[in-house]
Amino acid sequence: MEQQQQQWVEFEMTKEFRDRFQEALDNGETDFIRKTLDSVKAADVTALLYEFTTDEGKYVLDLFPVELQSEIVNGLYPDTRKNFLKAYTSAEIIILLNHLASDDAADILHELPIKDREEVLAGLDSELRMQVTELLRYEANVAGGLMAKELIKCRVHWTVVQCVEEIRKQAENVSKFYQVYVVDAEDKLLGKVALQDLIISDARKIVADIYERDIVCVETYLEDWEVAEIMRKYDLESVPVVNVKGQLVGRITIDDVVDVITEQAEEERQIMAGISEDVEEDDSVWRNTRARLPWLLIGIAGGLMNAKFMGLFEAELARLTAIAFFTPLIQATGGNVGIQSSSLIVQSLANPDFVDEGLWKRLVKVFFVAILNGFFLSVLVFGANVLLFREYHLSLIVSLALFSVVIFASFIGTLTPLILNRFGFNPALAAGPFITTTNDLLGLTLYFFTIHIFL
Repeated sequence: MEQQQQQWVEFEMTKEFRDRFQEALDNGETDFIRKTLDSVKAADVTALLYEFTTDEGKYVLDLFPVELQSEIVNGLYPDTRKNFLKAYTSAEIIILLNHLASDDAADILHELPIKDREEVLAGLDSELRMQVTELLRYEANVAGGLMAKELIKCRVHWTVVQCVEEIRKQAENVSKFYQVYVVDAEDKLLGKVALQDLIISDARKIVADIYERDIVCVETYLEDWEVAEIMRKYDLESVPVVNVKGQLVGRITIDDVVDVITEQAEEERQIMAGISEDVEEDDSVWRNTRARLPWLLIGIAGGLMNAKFMGLFEAELARLTAIAFFTPLIQATGGNVGIQSSSLIVQSLANPDFVDEGLWKRLVKVFFVAILNGFFLSVLVFGANVLLFREYHLSLIVSLALFSVVIFASFIGTLTPLILNRFGFNPALAAGPFITTTNDLLGLTLYFFTIHIFL
């Protein structure tokens, strides 16, 4: 008999599809919904749920098997999932969690109110309940909070036959495994044995004769970003987790680490954009406002300081109004140079393989780069000003001020993230509105002092 294989259908969200799907929801066309999503991957169904209300999303999910429902709910963003699960009773949540891995079930339990959490935890299957209870002891941002309890392990004194039999028993609860962890009688991690070695080895051999003692592992208290760097450095698809006694307690897979890397990238991008908390575009108006307002206020304060500072040079402005024309040029150039310098430093600090060359060597390099950039930009601006304004003296002063701004903005952009990192702050702060506002004020200061001295 020829076996039929279900093909994956590429999913694309269009306005026409969304409108037609909404119409199907409004009219209760369950056959259309089932047929439309029959061969669509769970991740695509998850993306579809963001387009509809919680009640509509639950209506769609109730049409799927429980295993698929669990996978779809698990794929939702935590904030969205937290609100989405409010439409579910504790009994319904228990059914969903019983079809998830222990780490995913623990993550969802963390998002529930304490009363609901205890009720759901009590209703889980006994083995899953024990695993999740242990995971809930750990904070979400450490290895213990990332790990799953499901893994395959064998005793060091077992034969290959015993090991294979154990794999058959444990494999039902573990997906995507390529090696078996080897432990002693006290569950202390000793090493690993590859599936290939088990297959080609003599059935009577002892695991102690074929396992690899060189194994990378992480402790339960290690922070999530450190786990991500270890897995990236050693190109691991999974890594075992041990407690302070060296006992094997779980494993972390690459999909969990990808989530950590994505969250870190989003956090740094928001910090560099001047957003003070984690928000999404579809969050409430108030939350989006609250996240953006602090750095906008700092920018306003910097702008007011710039205006007040320019007022100190009212006499120079009255004598030659043309000098005001070049303030945007000075500020924009200083801001751009500062952001370039700070972004490179932030990138270097984020690289765990980066070797610090020392502050003075770094500053010397920055100085020569700034001199070259400042020279080329100053010559270009001088030539353009002479052609446009026919004012050689003013053109020379503007070019000299621009050269000074490039030098100082480079140093500020280099030192600021290093200082922030030294005192435990996120250096990405230096690549956003902070450095722009600072360099605006610095640029104006240098510009008007240059004019005051030479004009």
